[in-house]
Amino acid sequence: MSVWWVFGFYFLERGIELVVARRNRRIVLERGGVEFAPETYRSIVVMHVLFFAALIVESWPWRIPLDALTIFCLSALLLLQGLRYWCIVSLKERWNTRILVVPGEPPVCRGPYRLMRHPNYVVVVLEFALIPLLMRAPLTLIVFSVANLILLRRRIRLEEKALRDSAPDARPPVPEGSPSP
Repeated sequence: MSVWWVFGFYFLERGIELVVARRNRRIVLERGGVEFAPETYRSIVVMHVLFFAALIVESWPWRIPLDALTIFCLSALLLLQGLRYWCIVSLKERWNTRILVVPGEPPVCRGPYRLMRHPNYVVVVLEFALIPLLMRAPLTLIVFSVANLILLRRRIRLEEKALRDSAPDARPPVPEGSPSP
């Protein structure tokens, strides 16, 4: 089985995500949203580009055997896509590849966000392990899984800070007699 259909699927999927994210960014900014740490976005993009480039190089001769490992990886990746789309649908226009918040809006607590704080990042972490495993690319699996975890750790800290700073109760109380902000 050729790896090119896997690349094709993920390139198409990431392209659609970028279109949705761009549209959602515009909507959130029009509603008074604020982007936090925009400089971190580039590192996310570079990580994903290098990840797929490393897969192309390491998965030569671009054939995947049809065995139990392949079936496991494909099944798990299919389930992860379901979780990814559940995240996107649950967040609606607040889903993005950037850190965007609308001040005063509470975090979303529906869908998979009822169960865990950052389910979309669980998807990404598992993809960074399963896709190289599927393509028999162990070096890519190790290097990019570790690098991705480091990057996501920083990203989650920044997201949590942005959510805290913009939460409805995060604004300091206005002393009596003072004009409202």
